[in-house]
Amino acid sequence: MIKKLAAFLRAHILPVVAVVVVVIGAVVFTSAHKQTSAKAGRTPVVLWHEMGGPAEVALDQMVDKFNKSQSKYEVIPQYQGAYDEAVQKIIQSHGSSASPALFQSFDISTAQMMHSKYTTPVQKFIDEDNYDVSDISPVARSFYSNKGKQLAMPFNTSQPVLYYNASLLKKYHITPPAKSPSYSDVTRVAEQLYKRSHHQVKGMTMEIYGWLMEEALANAKTSLVNHGDGHVGNPTKIDLNNPTTVKYLKWIRANIKSGDFVNYGSGASAETNEIAAFLAGKLGIFVQSSAYIGQLTTGNKNKLGISYFPHPNGQKANGVGIGGAALWISNDKPTKVQKGAFEFIKYAERPDSQANWQKATGYLALNSQSQSQPALKSLYAKQPEAKVPGEQLAAAKPNDTNSGILMEGMQLTREMEETAMETVYDGGSIPKALSTASQGMNTNLKTTNRANGDYK
Repeated sequence: MIKKLAAFLRAHILPVVAVVVVVIGAVVFTSAHKQTSAKAGRTPVVLWHEMGGPAEVALDQMVDKFNKSQSKYEVIPQYQGAYDEAVQKIIQSHGSSASPALFQSFDISTAQMMHSKYTTPVQKFIDEDNYDVSDISPVARSFYSNKGKQLAMPFNTSQPVLYYNASLLKKYHITPPAKSPSYSDVTRVAEQLYKRSHHQVKGMTMEIYGWLMEEALANAKTSLVNHGDGHVGNPTKIDLNNPTTVKYLKWIRANIKSGDFVNYGSGASAETNEIAAFLAGKLGIFVQSSAYIGQLTTGNKNKLGISYFPHPNGQKANGVGIGGAALWISNDKPTKVQKGAFEFIKYAERPDSQANWQKATGYLALNSQSQSQPALKSLYAKQPEAKVPGEQLAAAKPNDTNSGILMEGMQLTREMEETAMETVYDGGSIPKALSTASQGMNTNLKTTNRANGDYK
């Protein structure tokens, strides 16, 4: 479980720095951030986050600019460790003087946060301020909404994309995959690269990762759970053994049998190895988070190519969901503190803030007006391929199937998805692997619903 959780964190968050955090009262903390209290006359807004490394530096810079832009509030950022650890801290500290006013929580904790009733939906402040959210990515917003109400505001956001070695394709006279490729288009490139390199370069890989299989369902407009993937009601049934999943796994199985596919397994080591092979020119194609663009372009002698997440043959791409995290407002703080938290959220979503954020971290700029900002213009001038993930996000129209899965217990669900994938990759029966996984998922879902008092 730890290995698979590590893979999730690597896909959605940049490398983190270990920091010890001590909470004393409402505004005094010790962390990587030097500031420990608000200036006199300002309302403190404590922000708990999970950004480490370059992302923490960029977040601190954003906070500093916000604090200097006005004199009413003082945002105090505090690093809280990995996503999963932070969620538990948030739940356990709620209602105490140690809890944050504003916090970052990852995508698959959305249902848990909603059911906790520990937050004030940002929709309250959107309505009060008549705040126009139309420029902020509809797909990203829909992930953190329920029944038309915005629960939280998306912040650090990524999507899965297809990376290919454009230099190798040129060398072997191979036409690159389409901008929005079909399964067969990806297979064509992988097979040609494997054959024309005389088997010196593996054509493709697809990590054993539940998030990627969920995105294959999303891109084919297929729900994993009932009630609109949880967006129109609490889920009561999971169906992994559906035609879309079968088609996705048959596609992978065909590539495995042809020899152009290499299986790196699952977890952090799988991602490390596939990236190493790709940078060394030993792997032509892999699918992973858009947050890896910086790592794949820094010091890479080969030209990087990027396409959208692939879709089934003969079917239009529906668009994929997002990964990452959102900003939530705690409801155990005074109204003026909550308003200060929302003021920072509005600042973080500004065109210039989002443009600088993408350039510094690799996460996607969520404000459509960010594309005309100097920070992104200069980035795209140097790395034109960096535009593709944002274009994929902008091209999708939100619906229940590409807006994430609003269900508790997603960590265990992904473990079972990955067990099924591993079985298939190793040659096992696709229907049996998916049926076994579905059975286990539904058992866990019933247990979760009973614990929440939702099971009928």
